[in-house]
Amino acid sequence: MQMSATSEGIAERGARARRHNHALVALGRRVWREDCDFETAIALICEVAAEALEVERVNVWRLDPEQRLLHCIHAYTRSAGQHNPPGFDETVAFNADYGAQLDEVRVIDIADVNTNELVSADNASLQRYLRQYDIQSMLDAPVRNASELLGVISHEHIGCARVWSPEDHAFAGSLGDYVAVAYQIAHRRRLESRLRYLERHDPHTNLPNRDHLLEVAHSALRPMHDHDTGLVAIHLQIEMPEDDDPTGIETYHRFLIDSAERLRDMLADQAVLARVRDDALAVIPHRHLQEVEALELAERCIDMIEAGKPQGQLSAAIATAGIAFSRDLAAPSADALLRNAENASLHARSHGYGRCKVFNADRHRSLLARMRIEQSLREAFAEGRIFLQYMPEVDLSNGCWRSAEALLRWRGDDDRIVPAAEFIEAAESSGLILRIGRWALQQACHAAQQWPRRDGAQPLLRVNVSARQFEEAGLAADVATALNESGLAPERLCLELTETVLLRDHDTAAKTIARVRALGVKVALDDFGTGYCSLGYLKHLPIDTIKIDRSFTAGLPHDQADLAIVRALMHLAEGLGIDVVGEGVENQAQADCLRACGVTAVQGYLYSPAIDQEALLSGFIAHAAR
Repeated sequence: MQMSATSEGIAERGARARRHNHALVALGRRVWREDCDFETAIALICEVAAEALEVERVNVWRLDPEQRLLHCIHAYTRSAGQHNPPGFDETVAFNADYGAQLDEVRVIDIADVNTNELVSADNASLQRYLRQYDIQSMLDAPVRNASELLGVISHEHIGCARVWSPEDHAFAGSLGDYVAVAYQIAHRRRLESRLRYLERHDPHTNLPNRDHLLEVAHSALRPMHDHDTGLVAIHLQIEMPEDDDPTGIETYHRFLIDSAERLRDMLADQAVLARVRDDALAVIPHRHLQEVEALELAERCIDMIEAGKPQGQLSAAIATAGIAFSRDLAAPSADALLRNAENASLHARSHGYGRCKVFNADRHRSLLARMRIEQSLREAFAEGRIFLQYMPEVDLSNGCWRSAEALLRWRGDDDRIVPAAEFIEAAESSGLILRIGRWALQQACHAAQQWPRRDGAQPLLRVNVSARQFEEAGLAADVATALNESGLAPERLCLELTETVLLRDHDTAAKTIARVRALGVKVALDDFGTGYCSLGYLKHLPIDTIKIDRSFTAGLPHDQADLAIVRALMHLAEGLGIDVVGEGVENQAQADCLRACGVTAVQGYLYSPAIDQEALLSGFIAHAAR
């Protein structure tokens, strides 16, 4: 009988151990999932512990070793199936012996709280807790993370004393490990969450950064209905001080951080505010706005920023706004939307459009096309595909060429010859015209030095000067260098300007022309009559020649208005002692009419298109041989 009872006890203990192991395995499957947070994991551990150990209460306590206190962070009552009932978050003290046990053992076995020396009678908080819940036995398992003691999971039996088996000890110890792992996972997730936050937020303003805003905008982009402007992005550019004074920079950053705080309060739940650059914020409203609404919101944001500007400081800290709508996107793109808003803001700031500008898709496409032209032009110039052609100028008295105008040409990738009119604007906006213009002047001077004399005179070279070149202080020096290196006589060179050059700054233009003419070089006014140049300028500017624009030549001889303008210009030029050249002559009737008006020299397709140096020399030689 004794052997049978022992066998039954062993079998029962084995079955109990297997139940505990199965419970741990099942618990692990539920707890160690990515979607299981710390609170859920602790709740599941407490439930499984209560069922497997058949106890009424299971609590998880956090340790405060300095104060010798345990704070309950989770409580479970088995009979009620209740987690964290009212008043669960209690605090109890523990004595030194209990604390020492926690550091040394796998579990603390308290079979009877009335006789166990670890439960001291003078611990008022603990005694009150035990009496309140009628706790008679406890099995406590330390919760450790490496060498750090975090707390305790306590299994509390009520009603009567209980003897805890070795299998209970092993199971409770494993549950302590489970709680420790849950702590570790929660800690790791908090760190990962913090890292994700730092990756997606600006550390100074705590606003979302550009990457975060792109995610928001991407999620908000959706198909648009009729008359829907789509998602709105507002870029707020805040001008930084130009000097490098550390005090000014620090004041600026404090101002920007303060502006971000006030904008966040103003926008509240209406929009997402982000810091997208060191000197810029951006706003994505939660709802689609019409253009008027977007402009009003942008103006409110600017007013809010400028209202907080420190008195007497940051004179340059002026905000401008750019607005972009997803309706203007060729394809849904959050990045393109933000870039469009930024481009509109920069355009408003640099072109003086006021405080706010709406992105213009057509203008942007034009800008991109120009940028592509600029890049191709740079490559063409580097590869030697920019070259010169010459438009001869004919003396109407004898039909001979007396001068030629150097014209820029670009041989494209498709071998098409591109005239200057198609790329000169891109060359000027990019600044490349300065290099190209200097090169063209030198090349043309070298070419003209080879032109043969006729009737004791050599032909005149005309070279166009763009507005950007004319504004450069070194223009006269560039002309002198080209003349010296080529050996061309100064009186054989004429620089052609447009009326636009004179309109920008009349006084400066007069001084520049005077410096050029001091070298012995002539100056002509090209396309005369098409601009808004005052005729009075001709009285004060040292101009040698005016060239009548082709728009007036085209109507001759039948258009009476064109005829009257040409006659008036000739009368004016004769009075001022200025030569006149007619442009765009395409038929004999036009040439005859100009001759009758007193014009002595013309150029146009009637006589020759723009040709290269070799053809030009052949033409001169042919005329010289007659």
